[in-house]
Amino acid sequence: MTPEIITVMAVLVFAVLLFIFEWVRVDVVGIIMMVLLPLLGLVTPKQAISGLSSNAVVSIIAVIIIGAGLDKTGVMNSMARVILRFAGKSESRIMTLIAGTVAIISGFMQNIGAAALFLPAAKRIGNQTGVPVGRLLMPMGFCAIIGGCLTLVGSSPLILLNDLMVVGGKKYDAFGLFSVTPVGLLLVAAALVYFILLGRFILPNRSEDESSGPMSSVLTGTYNNIGSLFELSVPSDWLNTEQLKSLDLRPTYFCTLVAIARDGGKTHIFAPLPEETIRPGDQIVVVAPQEFVQHLADDMGWELKTELSTFAEELSPNNAGIMEGIVTPRSEFMGKTIAELRIRERFQVSPLAIFRGDKIFVSGLSDFIIESGDALLLHGRWEMFHMLKGLPDLVFTESVKGELLRTEKAKVALMWLAVSLVMILGFHVQLSIALLTGALGMILTKVLTIDEAYQSVDWMTVFLLGGLIPLGMAFENTGAAKYIADTIMAALGTPTPLVLLTVIGILTSFFTLVASNVGATVLLVPLSMNMALNAGVDPRVAALTVAVAASNTFVLPTHQVNALIMRPGGYRTIDYVRSGAGMTVLYMVVMISALMLFY
Repeated sequence: MTPEIITVMAVLVFAVLLFIFEWVRVDVVGIIMMVLLPLLGLVTPKQAISGLSSNAVVSIIAVIIIGAGLDKTGVMNSMARVILRFAGKSESRIMTLIAGTVAIISGFMQNIGAAALFLPAAKRIGNQTGVPVGRLLMPMGFCAIIGGCLTLVGSSPLILLNDLMVVGGKKYDAFGLFSVTPVGLLLVAAALVYFILLGRFILPNRSEDESSGPMSSVLTGTYNNIGSLFELSVPSDWLNTEQLKSLDLRPTYFCTLVAIARDGGKTHIFAPLPEETIRPGDQIVVVAPQEFVQHLADDMGWELKTELSTFAEELSPNNAGIMEGIVTPRSEFMGKTIAELRIRERFQVSPLAIFRGDKIFVSGLSDFIIESGDALLLHGRWEMFHMLKGLPDLVFTESVKGELLRTEKAKVALMWLAVSLVMILGFHVQLSIALLTGALGMILTKVLTIDEAYQSVDWMTVFLLGGLIPLGMAFENTGAAKYIADTIMAALGTPTPLVLLTVIGILTSFFTLVASNVGATVLLVPLSMNMALNAGVDPRVAALTVAVAASNTFVLPTHQVNALIMRPGGYRTIDYVRSGAGMTVLYMVVMISALMLFY
């Protein structure tokens, strides 16, 4: 063992410790590797920073921009609606449908692309259903990685496999496109069952966004008696034709009516005016404490629903919520009442409360004269708040969520996605160039602005992967990878087929974690085939074991997909260890069993 091998092993241990104990953020670990490896002479300075321009990292940047374009045009909203139509609000069904769909797509395109495209939809579904995003993204990410084993073009190791199957000058028969599909299907099914049965115990509840309700945790602390959203159904025999202002919903029940659906849900009225009437068969949404809503339902003879149904999407946290706006000294609101300002009519937002000094006012708001410095608590759709944000009247105390969608550009966004896929699958253009073409096309056709494209990229992921790629190079430069592989293979002697395939799988999984899956495949396919010949095992099966085991990378956020979902899912390294340890063992058992069964 040379000093260089000892040094690179020490650097690996140091990196793993940084991941586990989280002394610094994971992207800082990547930057440390970029600096430390060339200083120790393990890689050249050019290799140290080459990760930032690698095919994988550039592809990630491009596909995130494409995903942002699809999200900005409402395509991901449509996708989320389709998934929710089939899955309802069941966490296990939602998780299964998202993860299974991404796995299938990963069989025909790079797994990082499939995961990045579905990331916005998964986040929207989590926010809309109240399922923590952290409980959706890890199953999705793991299945995206495994889905690469469904076809021979699903992952880089499998793409390389046929070209590497040469021993002693003899080229072995190539595998077909779907030769690996039975193994891949069993692996995907095992992963889904694993998360369905154990997900509640191993998946974290954290997510990037702490609140999935209509009001942030900060505002809830101030206005904790305002309540939440509740939907009520007005019976068909409702006969009261009084206007809303005559029903006294706010002074009597502390309820603010924020939306009405009528004509079987075809007509939606947001922030209804005081002169509006409630008609038989209407579905209404109020903001209030639950006990007061129950009193309202009992007194009026309305049916209180357990959750939003008619307005499940339009008033979900993805599309609407509660904001606090401070009246500025330049505001036209000053000296006027809420009624005079016609806030509901002009901006389609509903006033819920006014905070002045140390008092919160929730009743009699229509006649309240606004002063500079007053805090108005308003409920409305995010596009309305974005419009208000552009006026000099209010300064919001939190960032306005949501965004103004460019739905008219949806077909253009889908066209550029199709262009990228055709370039990859039809013309075999390099992944990064094909995806950059799609991303650039979206910018040039104004699906996204260049600033929005920059803002969409998760630079933490970029620098994490940019620093881990040279660590894999250091393993190959110093001969550490070959030394470990040769030592283990020599110690095996003449193993049984089961032992041989198991050792090959474990060795490949280790190298895939600390180096690259391509590097592990290039190194281990020839070694494993030679060992198979000596042991009397089919060398093609040994080579296939390496290519499939190269996707067994779950216990650290070192794979591109794991790094991609880390921040949106609110994950820490320990979450990957907790969920990935069992997945790694299960993957190995199912893979070896399937290979022994089918081959």
